[in-house]
Amino acid sequence: MFLYQKRNQYFAQVAGGFEELAEAELQQLGAKEIKAAYRGFHFEADPATLYRINYTSRLLIRVLAPLMTFDCHSDKYLHLTAMKIDWSQFMSTSETFAVNAVTSNTPSLKHSQYAALKVKDAVCDFFREKTGERPSVDVQNPDVGIHLFVRDNRATISIDTSGGSLHKRGYRTASVEAPLAETLAAAIIKLSGWDGERPLLDPMSGSGTLLCEAAMSYCRIPAGHLRPKWGFECLPDFDSDIWIKVKQAADSAIRPLPADLLIAGDLDPTAARATRRNLNRLPGCKNAFTCAPGDFHDIEKLENTTIVVNPPYGVRLGSRDSAELLLKEFGDFLKQRCTGCTAYVYAGDRQLLKKVGLKPEWKKELNNGGLEGILGKIELY
Repeated sequence: MFLYQKRNQYFAQVAGGFEELAEAELQQLGAKEIKAAYRGFHFEADPATLYRINYTSRLLIRVLAPLMTFDCHSDKYLHLTAMKIDWSQFMSTSETFAVNAVTSNTPSLKHSQYAALKVKDAVCDFFREKTGERPSVDVQNPDVGIHLFVRDNRATISIDTSGGSLHKRGYRTASVEAPLAETLAAAIIKLSGWDGERPLLDPMSGSGTLLCEAAMSYCRIPAGHLRPKWGFECLPDFDSDIWIKVKQAADSAIRPLPADLLIAGDLDPTAARATRRNLNRLPGCKNAFTCAPGDFHDIEKLENTTIVVNPPYGVRLGSRDSAELLLKEFGDFLKQRCTGCTAYVYAGDRQLLKKVGLKPEWKKELNNGGLEGILGKIELY
């Protein structure tokens, strides 16, 4: 038996700043014995719970099923140990695979790419000895994802039960430069507490990620609804009957989006088109929102609305002076034209948030693809 089968234990990877929200989500989805660890949480789950977490989680990066853990003091021992795993239980030579590795504080495996290469070679050597053939590597869309984690000379080899990062929802077929990560957008919507009781506006929508995550949350659309395949399907104990029941139960809760509950705008017509196209990909949302090219400067008055925004900066806007001026003008808009509203402003640079000129009720640090950003809540009376 593999380690995950002996303990019914898995590992959920989580981005920085998401820990509290992710732990609460795991509890809500049925995970047991949740324990914080480096970059995520260990938890226990039966097959139905494992499938449900993968299919519906809005905040996790991926869920790993550990196969074995061992002391690892050399690259040769890593290779020999990885060869002992019966990889034929997860794939055949006609299928593809990829290895992702994270290494820390292990002198013999300083470079994660080299460590991943040693596991890749072990998988290929296993099949060569067994069949005379080897499976191919596909780093973009593998049939099986393998994960290696080594820290302080202790290694764990796992199967990626998610089948790639869970932030890849499948709705973003149109995009802009430097789009917001879907998991980050979901965290912002969660922290806003928006529940559909009043309209939600994103006046700088980009490719519409914040609004798509808001729509998925309100409409109870499982985060993985548009994903075509899952890593847990390659597990030797995968139960298709349980998976079908889990998926049907989650999908049965989907409800349509009320007209004009979501409002999108962007000065760039290409961005507005991307927002419209991506929102229309979601079930129950087709043309049930307001979206048109436009500038927040053109909004004369706004009342009792939740505002979520990730102002463009860096690659999306150009110079820092332009970003600071935009934030100042947006702050003036909030002060002068918004009554009874609440704004949630996410800035990729904490100094930029200050340029809004309004004191946030609270601030929350949230990681965006390795970059440290900050979310501020601003009440407008």
